[in-house]
Amino acid sequence: MAEVVKMPKLSDTMTEGVVAEWHKKVGDSVESGDLLAEIETDKATMEFESFQDGVLLHIGVEKGNAAPVDSILAILGEKGEDVTAILEAEASVEPQKEEQQEPQKEEPQKESPKQEIVPPAVEQPKVTASSSRPTSYPSASEVANGKIKASPLAKKLAGERNINLHLVTGTGEDGRIIKRDIDNYQGSGSSFVGVESYDDQPVSQMRKVIAQRLGESKFSAPHFYLSVSIDMENAISARKSINSSLSPVKISFNDLVIKAAAVSLKEHPQVNSSWLGDVIRYNNHVNIGVAVAVDEGLLVPVVRFADGKSLSQIGAEVKDFAQKAKDKKLQPEDWEGNTFTISNLGMFGIEDFTAIINPPDACILAVGGIQSIPVVKDGAVVPGNVMKVTLSCDHRVVDGVVGSMFLNTFKNYMENPVLLLGKGAI
Repeated sequence: MAEVVKMPKLSDTMTEGVVAEWHKKVGDSVESGDLLAEIETDKATMEFESFQDGVLLHIGVEKGNAAPVDSILAILGEKGEDVTAILEAEASVEPQKEEQQEPQKEEPQKESPKQEIVPPAVEQPKVTASSSRPTSYPSASEVANGKIKASPLAKKLAGERNINLHLVTGTGEDGRIIKRDIDNYQGSGSSFVGVESYDDQPVSQMRKVIAQRLGESKFSAPHFYLSVSIDMENAISARKSINSSLSPVKISFNDLVIKAAAVSLKEHPQVNSSWLGDVIRYNNHVNIGVAVAVDEGLLVPVVRFADGKSLSQIGAEVKDFAQKAKDKKLQPEDWEGNTFTISNLGMFGIEDFTAIINPPDACILAVGGIQSIPVVKDGAVVPGNVMKVTLSCDHRVVDGVVGSMFLNTFKNYMENPVLLLGKGAI
C-alpha cells in the first residue's frame, strides 16, 4: 500500500524546506536507510534517508523548490500503484488547513531561534521608469523587456561608431531606431553612460530565518550597549608563548576571548541568562555560541561547557565547526543550547561594532580587531595594542551595573591571561 513521505522538520526553527537534490527518481526501488534526498533547511543542507521500503511513485517537490513542513515530499508504494486518490485527498485538506491557520496571523507564535547575529539583509528596490528621468535613459525606443527597438543596420552602425543606443531617439515605427537616427545623432560617442540594472535573488531559508528572528530580537528586546577597550599586550605575549611550545593546536585570539568570556560568565550568572516571559532563566552551565560566516549569512555553532574546556579543546572545536558550517554539514545538536554568544569581526578589519542579541540569550559580545595605536602608560605616550569589545544587553534581564561588572571581569582576564592558567586554560 502506498505511503506518503512528508517534508521533515529538521530543525526547531524550520517551517519549510528546499529540495537541494534528489538521489532517487520515479520508478526507482527504495529501501529503508537509502539516501532519498538532500533538504536545505534554514541552517544547513541535510541528508534525508527513507524510513520505508518500496518504489518511488511520486515526487511532490521538484529539485530547487520549497515546500512547508509535513507537505507531501514523495510517495512510496508498489510498482504501478495508483496514487491519484492520495494526491486528491491531500489537495482537499490544504484549503482547510489554511482556513484554520488564518486567525493565528494576528498573534504568531514565537519560537526560540538559534540563528545569528547580523541584521536582516535590505531588499534592493526595483527600478521603475519615471517622467523625471534625464534624456540619457531609454524612453520611446525601449520595449517592456528592456531591449532597444532598432533595425539591424542601426545596431551595426551604432557599434561601429561607439554610439550608445540608449541615447538615440528613434523616428521609425513605434519609436524604432533606424539608420537615419544614427546618421543624425549629434552626441559624443565617447562619453560614458551608466545603465541601471539589478539582479533579484530568491531569499534562502537561512536568510529568511535571520531576517525574522533578528527582527523579533531587535524590536522586542530593549537593547543597550556597553563598550570597553582592552590592552592586549599580555594576551599577545601569552598566545605567542602558548603556540610556540605548550599547545597541541594553534590558539587564536578568538579562543582566548571564548575562554575568558566563559570563565567570566560563571562569576556573573545574571549575564548567562534568558528572558522567558514569566520567568528569567539563570543558566548554571556555559554554552557559548560562536558566530561563523557562511555564503548565505551566519551560523552559530555552540561550544558546550566552555568554562571547563582548555584553549586547545576550544580551538579545535571552533575550527571543526567552521569547516562543517562552510560544508553545510552542521547538525541540529551543533547549533542548539547557547546561553551566550560571541561575534568576532576583528579578522575582517573591523575596529568595533554592535551586534543584535541572539535569542534566547540575554547578551552578545561583539569583538573588534586589535589596533596598534598610541596609548598612555605611566604618564608617557607609548605604542600599544588595543581591542574594543561591546556587550549588547537585553534590559529586561541585565541592568547596566551587571553588564559593566561582567565586562570588567572579562577585561581583567584578557589583560592578565595568566589568571586563566589556573582554570585549565591550555
